[in-house]
Amino acid sequence: MPTINTRALRKQNLLLLLLLIQLSALSALGQNSVIKMNVDATEAARNLLTTTLTIPVKPGPLSLFYPKWIPGEHSPTGPINDMVGLKLIANGKSIPWQRDDVEMFAFHCQIPAGVNTIEVTFDDASQPGTTASAQLARIKWNRLLLYPRGMNSDAIRVTASLKTPPGWKFATALPVAREAGNEIQFKEVSLTELVDSPAIIGANFRKQQLSSGPVLHEIDIAADTPEALEAKPEIVTGWQNLVKEANALFGAHHYRSYRFLLTLSDHGGDEGLEHHESSEDGVGEKALSDPAELVDLGDLLAHEYTHSWNGKYRRPADLTIPDFEQPMHGDLLWVYEGLTEYLGKVLPARSGLWTPETFRDAIAAVAAEMDNQSGRKWRPLVDTATAVQITYSSPRAWMNYRRRVDYYFEGLLLWMEADILIRKQSGGKLSLDDFCHRFHGGQDTPPLVKTYTFDDIVGTLNEVMPYDWRGFLNERVNTISPHAPLGGITNSGWRLIYNDTPNGDVAFAERQRKFINLSYSIGLIVKDDGTVLDVNPEMVAARAGLAPGMKLISINGRGWSAEALHDAVAATKGTAPLVFVVENGSFQETYNVEYRGGEHYPHLERDTSKPDVLDEVIKPRGH
Repeated sequence: MPTINTRALRKQNLLLLLLLIQLSALSALGQNSVIKMNVDATEAARNLLTTTLTIPVKPGPLSLFYPKWIPGEHSPTGPINDMVGLKLIANGKSIPWQRDDVEMFAFHCQIPAGVNTIEVTFDDASQPGTTASAQLARIKWNRLLLYPRGMNSDAIRVTASLKTPPGWKFATALPVAREAGNEIQFKEVSLTELVDSPAIIGANFRKQQLSSGPVLHEIDIAADTPEALEAKPEIVTGWQNLVKEANALFGAHHYRSYRFLLTLSDHGGDEGLEHHESSEDGVGEKALSDPAELVDLGDLLAHEYTHSWNGKYRRPADLTIPDFEQPMHGDLLWVYEGLTEYLGKVLPARSGLWTPETFRDAIAAVAAEMDNQSGRKWRPLVDTATAVQITYSSPRAWMNYRRRVDYYFEGLLLWMEADILIRKQSGGKLSLDDFCHRFHGGQDTPPLVKTYTFDDIVGTLNEVMPYDWRGFLNERVNTISPHAPLGGITNSGWRLIYNDTPNGDVAFAERQRKFINLSYSIGLIVKDDGTVLDVNPEMVAARAGLAPGMKLISINGRGWSAEALHDAVAATKGTAPLVFVVENGSFQETYNVEYRGGEHYPHLERDTSKPDVLDEVIKPRGH
């Protein structure tokens, strides 16, 4: 009996359905029609935006669709619950609509005879703390759209306009047609380009050019206060170096200009989302003055910028969809996100935004987290990517056992190992930089998508340096392994160790997420109010009976505090006991944790028996 490729069959049926829907959409809309989009953001400080769409139509049935699968988010994350007040009007009369009872993002209506345009209005009522504060906002066009269902987003043309609060400034990669007061009219673009070109607006604004020459590179900053906009000269120099280093790494770029859209707010939500010609980078208000936040910002900017090449220009074929309805398949996210995670740490070090010690602490933190994931004994790396629709929203409890978005971090280790392998096998003549040149470089181009498969990755690696890359990748991606791939560390003249000196990367994560991370001593992560967030099932805290959801009441007779917990674990280096009184629902119980190791944090220690290849990895190339 012949083998049936069920995935290919499903894809064939999906393409047939898509073709039928697209033919229906073309019949209702017409191929050369332009949608007009007017966005009123004057109430942005109240987390409220109003959109008015003028859509050319033809009489008969029409289905409109709200973007569901957003590029870069890898999941059906379209915030449709934030769409309120939907109205359809033709010739001054309301048109009834009905939501599809299976595909909740689709809306059906009947266009009356004699009608050639309809007006669609609704409000985007975003959750407080997600897209706006009192002084700034991010304009994400996909939140403000309905479009004819089934049409290829490249084929739909849109002219958009934006009205900002008085005195607020804006930045976006969208080409501007004209400005008048607080109203901006943008040039006609495809729906694909519109969604790929968000804007930021704000009362406190700064534009900083990052390059000279014909191609504009700029960082546009909106902040909650004027003081937050101030950046020291060495920070600006680091940003300028980042542009130089990224372009030297890849050898060509695939944008007409590039803008980092940076928002500084403790109330407007964080963000990290890639686009061809810009990136959304949302961090805390003091990110330009707080040393730890500056380190984190360097990672964020480098990561999202790298995505212009790896993720936007070169994109897995199964993550490339014709509209915002068709599902994406994430099995190659260990390339899309994993390689980007690695380069997103290499580039800040090459640019001077990070010190070599910062780079090593970041690598050590990733290596320790991945090597201590108990879930790796049942779940291969690829499954965390294939299941991306549920991976991002996985519960925090038992995360060590279930695994989460490990294609980012274990992907980093995989690509670091490949980099070191190429360097050592070639005697230092070649590196992963050569792969990036071949795979992501070529000639300078405007934004475009060049898809790839697993075979393309293997083929290009073999062009750089012949090796069993298929076996190398299959072993690390598709098979179960009790330990993380640490060859990039051990083969580069370093080793992963644990001691009682805090790791800067781990400490910053603790501060940002408001928890205490004792993963590498007793196997426990505790929220700042004493609630247990997670345990490693194979370490002493879990073996003593502690579990997520319990709450620490006291430690060795002292009432709960982060300081008391740290002191107690540190004191175990002697003969001090570790006794927890824990609240579990309405009950309190005592747990004795058998441990004598003190506090443990990950670091990289030099192995002088081998050459220091990591130092070569982070040497500047472009400045």
